[in-house]
Amino acid sequence: MRSITPTGLIRSAAGIAAVGALAFGLAACASTSDSASNNTAPTHRANPTVSAEPSATETPLATLPSLTKGVDTKVAVDSSFVSALTSLGLTPGVVGTATFTDGTFSFPITGGNVTYYDPDGDVRPYVQGDVQHDGSGLSLTAGSTVVELKNFDIDPGASKLYGDVVVNGETVASHAYLFNLWGGSLKPLQMQGDNAVLTGTTVHISPDAAGLLNSTFKTDAVQDEMLVGVATITVATK
Repeated sequence: MRSITPTGLIRSAAGIAAVGALAFGLAACASTSDSASNNTAPTHRANPTVSAEPSATETPLATLPSLTKGVDTKVAVDSSFVSALTSLGLTPGVVGTATFTDGTFSFPITGGNVTYYDPDGDVRPYVQGDVQHDGSGLSLTAGSTVVELKNFDIDPGASKLYGDVVVNGETVASHAYLFNLWGGSLKPLQMQGDNAVLTGTTVHISPDAAGLLNSTFKTDAVQDEMLVGVATITVATK
């Protein structure tokens, strides 16, 4: 931990469509079986999980079977989050291969997959898969207490980010629900050379993470849905 201060498939049209489909998934904060779109503003809620199996006759519009070519998920930290950390006496840091430069965290993408079904079809969520960030994360330190949130795993269908929680070197939760992702301000898919770029999704503290951090640091100041920052996901297409 380091402290910081205050292949050919993706080249095809179907492959690019699957990368773009990730935008639709990240536009959801919670999926419902009868929702017309994946674009729900963050609210205090139970975050229901939809269970739906693809029908035998329904074929995905696009599939990305592997995201091992990267590149990364970046989060430009919002000033309100920095102020909240400062008021709590918490020092942020990076874990493993994560970096922090000019107010932005960067977590390398290490694997995962995305499958995209017709939004007008019967399969829900119509974006399924995960985007993995093994071996990186962020830390929060207050005195002798260090909390690490790492090995992030984005579920594009539910627009939730999961990860492992380590307190003073001991794992206290695996694949815990840590952050909500809201795509209401998501910008259109951009291509930068051979990379597909999605930016504008806002990242918010989940109710589970808020409770855990409040308990660990003996405070009640970490609020459910606290804004962390704005995410940019960059995926290599070659």
